[in-house]
Amino acid sequence: MTTTEKEQSRMDAPLSPRTPAPSSPAGRPLTNSLTAGKLPRNTPLWVLLGSVVLVGIVFLLIDVSDTTAGFNWAGTLFFGTVLFCISIFALSFFVEGLRKAKDRLVTALVSAAFVIALLPLVSLITTTVVNGLPAFLTPTFFTESQRNVVGEGGGALHAIVGTLLITGVATLISVPIGLLAAIYLTEYGRGRLARGITFFVDVMTGIPSIVAGLFAFALFALIFNDPGIRFGFGGSVALSVLMIPVVVRSSEEMLKLVPNELREAAFALGVPKWLTIVKVVIPTAIAGIVTGVMISIARVIGETAPLLIISGFTASMNYNLFSERMMTLPVFVYTQYMNQGADTQAYIDRAWAGALTLVLIVMLLNGLARLIAHFFSPKLGR
Repeated sequence: MTTTEKEQSRMDAPLSPRTPAPSSPAGRPLTNSLTAGKLPRNTPLWVLLGSVVLVGIVFLLIDVSDTTAGFNWAGTLFFGTVLFCISIFALSFFVEGLRKAKDRLVTALVSAAFVIALLPLVSLITTTVVNGLPAFLTPTFFTESQRNVVGEGGGALHAIVGTLLITGVATLISVPIGLLAAIYLTEYGRGRLARGITFFVDVMTGIPSIVAGLFAFALFALIFNDPGIRFGFGGSVALSVLMIPVVVRSSEEMLKLVPNELREAAFALGVPKWLTIVKVVIPTAIAGIVTGVMISIARVIGETAPLLIISGFTASMNYNLFSERMMTLPVFVYTQYMNQGADTQAYIDRAWAGALTLVLIVMLLNGLARLIAHFFSPKLGR
C-alpha cells in the first residue's frame, strides 16, 4: 500500500470512541448554531401577550390610584410592544444564541413600528366615531341646515352639499389639467420646458393651503372688482391649485411604469402616438391614476383655511356655486367648535359628527377608487 493510500484510509476511517470531538481553540466543544436550542413556535405570541398584560396591569393600578386619568389603551399597547422587543431578544439570546436573537429583535422592531404607526389612526377613528355618533344618528343631521338654529337640532345638509359641489368642480378642473400635464412630461416633454414644469409642480406640491385661498381670493377680487367677494366656485379654484400638483406627480409616476415594449408594439402596428397613449398607455396605468386622483381629493376635502377665505360660511342652503357664500364640512366643523352657543354640548356634538362625515366620505371615495381600478385595469388572465 502506498503512502497516499494509507493517508486516504486513515482519513476515511471512523473515529474511535476514544477519539475526542472537535473543539474550538479555547477548548470548548463546537456546536452548530443553526441546530442549537430553539424556542417553541408560538413563543413570540405568548411573550407579546404577556408584555401587554403586564403593562396593562401597571396602567390599571395607575387608573385605580387616579380615577380622573382613565385607562390608557394607547400607552398600554405602545409600552407593551417595547417590553416585547426587549423580552424576546433576551429570551432568544439565552436559548438560541446571538444570531437568532438578532433576527427576532429585528422582526419585533418591524412589527413594533407597524403597531406604533397604526396607533394614531386607530385612536383617531375611534375617537371620531365615539364622539360623532350621537349627532350623526339624529334624523335631522342629513335633512336640515343650521338656519335659525341656536341650540340643539339642525343638521349639516348645507355643508355636505357645499363640500360635494366644491370638491366635485375642483376635481373636474384638476384631473384633465393634471393628467394632460403628466402625459406631456412622460411622452412628449424634453429639454428646459419639461424640467421647468417638473420643478414648479414640485414647488406647488408643498405650498401652504392658505396661500391657494389667498390666490383665488385675489384673482376673483381683481376680476369682479369686489374686495369682499365670497362664492363657492372660488373655493373650487383654490382647491384645484392644491390638487393639480398631486395629480401630475402621481399620474406621471404611473405612466412611467408602463413598459416601453407596449408602446413599441403599438408603433410597429402603425398606431399613431396619440392613439397609443389613449388605447394602450392610459388603460394600462388607469389603476394607479385613479388612486392618485383619490389621494388628491382626500388631500383637499378637509382643507379649511382656503375655503374660509374665498367661500366663507353660512347657515343656509346654497346650491349655486357662482353666487353668495357656501358652507363646507371642514368650515362647518370649525365654526361649530369655535362659535359655541348656550348649549355647548350640542355644538361640540355637531362638530364631531361633521368630522365623522368627512372620514366616511373619504373612505367611500377610496372604496370607489378600488372598484374602478379593479374593473378598468388590464386583465392579465385569459
